[in-house]
Amino acid sequence: MYKPRIVVTSGEPAGVGPDACVALAQTDWEADLVVAGDAALLAATAAALELPLRIEPYNPARPAQSHRAGTLAVLHIPARNPVIAGVPDVGNAPYVIEMLDRACDGCTNGEFAAMVTAPVQKSTLMDGGYAFSGHTEYLAARTRAALPVMLLLNDRLRVALVTTHLALADVPRAITRERLRSTLRIVNSDLERFFSLDSPRIAVLGLNPHAGEAGHLGREELEVIQPVIEELKAEGLNLLGPVPADTAFTSRFLNTVDVIVAMYHDQGLPVIKHIGFGHAVNMTLGLPILRTSVDHGTALGLARTGKADTGSLSAALKLAIELSSSHTRNAGS
Repeated sequence: MYKPRIVVTSGEPAGVGPDACVALAQTDWEADLVVAGDAALLAATAAALELPLRIEPYNPARPAQSHRAGTLAVLHIPARNPVIAGVPDVGNAPYVIEMLDRACDGCTNGEFAAMVTAPVQKSTLMDGGYAFSGHTEYLAARTRAALPVMLLLNDRLRVALVTTHLALADVPRAITRERLRSTLRIVNSDLERFFSLDSPRIAVLGLNPHAGEAGHLGREELEVIQPVIEELKAEGLNLLGPVPADTAFTSRFLNTVDVIVAMYHDQGLPVIKHIGFGHAVNMTLGLPILRTSVDHGTALGLARTGKADTGSLSAALKLAIELSSSHTRNAGS
């Protein structure tokens, strides 16, 4: 039976990423689980949390096998500076980037079936001299993907974004016909590719209140969003919109669609996080690799306390296993 080999990057060393990775190791998984990070830090984290853990050096030549609770295969990448829980160190920025690069490259060359990312501290990476606005954008550049699309999902809702980490004042001019057209095509193709949805039902939100109110509250719907929707519907995409954002997230409407495409970060994500914060998954569409992640930040104040909710990383790993397994089965059929 196929066992996908999944690499998990442990994220900001001073945050809850190492805690979540140690928590993952306490469960059996029908996948070969590999954690990228500092082996000594992971061992110290397990000790601080009083969780049993036997660390094994990752051996890429070993056949993939199911993960068993209490063990952890570690792709050792040494931290540059000593790690203090809750206190990010800009000197460890290269360590975090090295983890991401190694995991991403391993997915690109087929060593890993997918990568799962624990949260990083963006400000620390930027202070370290890296042009890093988020995992989504960084991995797209690393894999030379033309346009990454952020998708957050749980068992009740999927929300994709046209723009991600932009200041609100920059959003309207970033929503061009070309960007919207590309985003909707990627959402459509990747929902078919990974979730086996035939002609997924895609609801496209308006940018302005009441979806512009026929141009009285903004013209982006008339000049950009509606024309693109009509163009792609003519190509066969199953699109609805522009839908006013204030009515799109009602249960009655959500039952009629497979995904909501929001125009900007805080238009769509607060709703899905309200529904199930800590248990949603962040997935990047439009990449040549499969990548899932958590729906939260580094939670520095909770690191090594045992109080952090690690459910989102567990959900991200579960989804990566399901999608990589089903994708492999479909490719082989």
